[in-house]
Formats: sequence, C-alpha cells, structure tokens
Amino acid sequence: MTRIILIGFMGSGKTTLGRALAKALGLTFIDLDNYIELRHCKSINRIFAERGEEGFRKIERNLLHEVCEFEDVVISSGGGTPCFFDNIDYMNQQGTTIYLQVPNERLLTRLKIAKSRRPLLKDKNDEEIEQFIIEQMQRREPFYAKADYAFTADRLEDKEQIAESVARFRKQFNL
Repeated sequence: MTRIILIGFMGSGKTTLGRALAKALGLTFIDLDNYIELRHCKSINRIFAERGEEGFRKIERNLLHEVCEFEDVVISSGGGTPCFFDNIDYMNQQGTTIYLQVPNERLLTRLKIAKSRRPLLKDKNDEEIEQFIIEQMQRREPFYAKADYAFTADRLEDKEQIAESVARFRKQFNL
C-alpha cells in the first residue's frame, strides 16, 4: 500500500507534480481541493465566500481524513492544509509526506499567473502577492518542515521539466 502526500505552499507544484508522479507510478491521483469541490458541488472560491476561511478549513480537515484512508494514491494537499488543526501530524501518520520546496521568486511568478483561481490572492496586486508569500511562508514553514522529506520543485514549467522532476523524485525516494 502506497500513500504519498504532497505538501507545500500554493503554486509549489503539488498538483502538477502529483498528477505526473501518480501516472508514472500507476497510482491514483487525488487533488484535495478538487475533491472538496466535487463533494460540495461548489468551487473553493464559493466555499470561502459562503463560509469564510474557518468554515473552509473544517471542510478541508474532514475530507483530508477521508482521502487519507484511500490506498495506492498520491494526494496533493491544499497549501494551508498542514497548518490547521492537527493535519500535519495526521498526514504523517497516514502516509509519506513530502514538502515541495520552491524559492519565493518562483512562487511569485507562478501565482501571478493563477491568482484568479486562488481565493486568498484574487484581489491582490503583484506587490501584495509578494508580501503575502513572505508572510505566509514564515507562518507555514514550521508546519511544512514536519514533513517526512523535502523535494525541490522549482522546475515544473513545461512537459520536459515535469518529466525530469518526476525522474528525480523517483530516484530520490527509490520509487
């Protein structure tokens, strides 16, 4: 039974790398945010708007517990998932957690492109996004650091880089 749980800041590549890794390993891929949207028939943005972050985090925790029961999976958590309740400890008990590390500059580049899909960023300009990354990373790093392992995920910008990252990931973790 294999259960790999990818954690890291938004834009770190959890979904991109997770999907490619699961395919390469013949495992099922589960993106926790997508799973939440499917189960609640609402976008993450809408859940945030209706319930606020606290309400969203409760839903997220409940569904994290659900997906962490699945076997032979690669799970992409939300960027904040490890930082609330006892989630990081629970994830560490349920599978192998891997923190995808990406320099702040690369996160900024990725997040500026995708900010409309991110409820915590959608109304921020580039400078505010940069400040948000710095502040949130300071808060979240202690939780991310509790992962079993870390992996540098700064090269996921095209199919070739993704394939190279999957190969490097498999080699690093003997998969």
